[in-house]
Amino acid sequence: MYGEVLAVSDVELPSKIVRPLRSGQITIPVAFREKLGISGDSLLQVTLVDGELRIRPLVPAQTAAGSPWLKELYDRFAAVREEASGSSEGQIDAAIDRAVEAVRRSND
Repeated sequence: MYGEVLAVSDVELPSKIVRPLRSGQITIPVAFREKLGISGDSLLQVTLVDGELRIRPLVPAQTAAGSPWLKELYDRFAAVREEASGSSEGQIDAAIDRAVEAVRRSND
């Protein structure tokens, strides 16, 4: 009357077989990344549903809608962000490593 009703199992869905690395990482096939607009900066939500992993790209909200305490914390670190803006990621990592080592030495 209305046409043929197909079960999800009867519909051919895009599918690829991938193998996880020892660390558990998987590579999302390039065709899927392109179709979903996933880049190196994307955030992905990974959900376990009925024995399946579901991966969904998250789209950042256009307006800032966060908790007041998080905004306050972000604002408190404005000076630190400003100071760090002239440093490379490697320089920041090295400074963090030195600070961690100093704390460890002081606690020995």
